[in-house]
Amino acid sequence: MNLRDWIYARSAKPTLGRREWLRMSAAGLAACSSSGWIEALAADAAGDPARRRSCILLWMSGGPSQLDTFDPKPDHANGGPIRPIETSVPGIHIGQHLSRVARKMEHMAVIRSMSTKEGDHARATFLLRTGYAPQGPIHYPTLGSLVAKELGSEDDELPGFVSIAPNRLLSPGAFGPGFLGTEYAPLVVGETVPGVVTRPGESGASALKVGDLERPAGVSPEQGDARLGLLDDLTREFLAVRRSSASLSHLSAYARAVRLMRSRAARAFNLDDEPAALRDAYGRGAFGQGCLLARRLVERGVPFVEVALSRAEGATEVSWDTHQQNFASVQKLCGVLDPAWATLIEDLQARGLLDTTLVVWMGEFGRTPKINNGAGRDHFPAAWTTVLSGGGIKGGQVIGRTSADGNSVEERPVAVPDLMATICKALGIDPSKQNLSDVGRPIRIADPSARPITEALA
Repeated sequence: MNLRDWIYARSAKPTLGRREWLRMSAAGLAACSSSGWIEALAADAAGDPARRRSCILLWMSGGPSQLDTFDPKPDHANGGPIRPIETSVPGIHIGQHLSRVARKMEHMAVIRSMSTKEGDHARATFLLRTGYAPQGPIHYPTLGSLVAKELGSEDDELPGFVSIAPNRLLSPGAFGPGFLGTEYAPLVVGETVPGVVTRPGESGASALKVGDLERPAGVSPEQGDARLGLLDDLTREFLAVRRSSASLSHLSAYARAVRLMRSRAARAFNLDDEPAALRDAYGRGAFGQGCLLARRLVERGVPFVEVALSRAEGATEVSWDTHQQNFASVQKLCGVLDPAWATLIEDLQARGLLDTTLVVWMGEFGRTPKINNGAGRDHFPAAWTTVLSGGGIKGGQVIGRTSADGNSVEERPVAVPDLMATICKALGIDPSKQNLSDVGRPIRIADPSARPITEALA
């Protein structure tokens, strides 16, 4: 959703506390903070030992091939033409098209033994992003909404959950706040679903603009302030006789939006502030610039940011769903992924943020070890790979092992609830904590069967 939709969504659930109500009553909507105090805090936040943790999810829509990325099988016919390369950790090898990521392996825990039963895109996407299979009337929240609820604050000037360039076409429920309510819905930037692109025809950083963040053309700052003042007066009159949770929630949502529009914190979305050389290092496409934006957002305290890689720049193939010409597609996609991911790790580390920022790489499942007649790989949930790195993770290791042909897990199988619990633990969140669902039933953040991958945790 753009800023206007986000305002509407947040107004659907009461969020206004007594303290905020008194503050707004005294100052009025038109006087919302424009001091940019949050920027001053962000400037030295990296050195704060009490800095709260954040998570960046690199979402690989379609399901990436594990054999051609992080679990190569060079001695078997299933391995294909992509060769393994050495990494910064002796004994760990990954696919040749991730040469820059290979040099950051000391920060990464490669989980090669993911095993699930969902081979359908919609169901598997829902499972990986919520920790639960879609079932019955319960609307499970996506991971970003869960983290935003646990680590965010209603006083934050920036949203607690930002989703960059998602493709929600096949499984829209997997990207929403579910029973947590629209208060924890993401602010979506650069939607990639055909027909609802934020700015059709644009790519790279130009597509990563927040809609409705600026005043309409022809409206001066003075006119904007006057309009907000009028809205404030009318709102006060209305609340004097019809004060309710819905009206207070609506006022709270607009107040937060005005703070974002006026605050210097909104400059987080302006990538022009970054050096050209750094932007080039990330890659000038939507994914590379999205990773740079993710760094800027967590630097300013946003708890959860996801960046989706759904298409290589200029390619006709959609996502990692490589049923045809897998090897050419993987090379193109890795050409986008490799510099962006490696630069993200470097950038976070240089700014003192890597120890408090968990970076998760995953898709909804893997690809078949057997190569089909179209030089492609099909859906394969039985044995595949995810990668954890950064804050809370003990890097430089491989967890689990698959068979020589890649068809089965031979050591340390990991289920989705286990992965969810591990992510929670790395972020300092109790995976057993319960939220009340939309059917009145308490639901744990991670399924009760979950067992955290203790060897992955620092």
